[in-house]
Amino acid sequence: MKRKIKSQSELGRIKRHYKIRKKLSGTKDVPRLIVHRSHGNLYIQFIDDTASRTMLSLSTNDSSFKKEFTAKGGNVEAAKKMGAYIAEEAFKKDIKKIVFDRGGYLYHGRIKALADAAREAGLKF
Repeated sequence: MKRKIKSQSELGRIKRHYKIRKKLSGTKDVPRLIVHRSHGNLYIQFIDDTASRTMLSLSTNDSSFKKEFTAKGGNVEAAKKMGAYIAEEAFKKDIKKIVFDRGGYLYHGRIKALADAAREAGLKF
């Protein structure tokens, strides 16, 4: 079965992601924060690459996030709230410093809002 051909912009993002991933790696003390963006939601994972283990996984689609915040997941406002929320959840797991992996997405809009809010909430990266 042939693979579906993706759009040129998606191929560019994937190439950027591979280039970024060569240089970034997370550990137990300093995990890698991965951001995946879809049209309607943001998905975030804290990963320990040395053990190949996901330490924490959150989404704007999670019921716990939806209970606390009423913003829809596909806009900058929700990304700001998600940044503060992930910092709070990371502190519960004793994570204070991270490596930010933007997943090949350009650093603007929702990705920038999420990162800035996480920094303001106290995460170091």
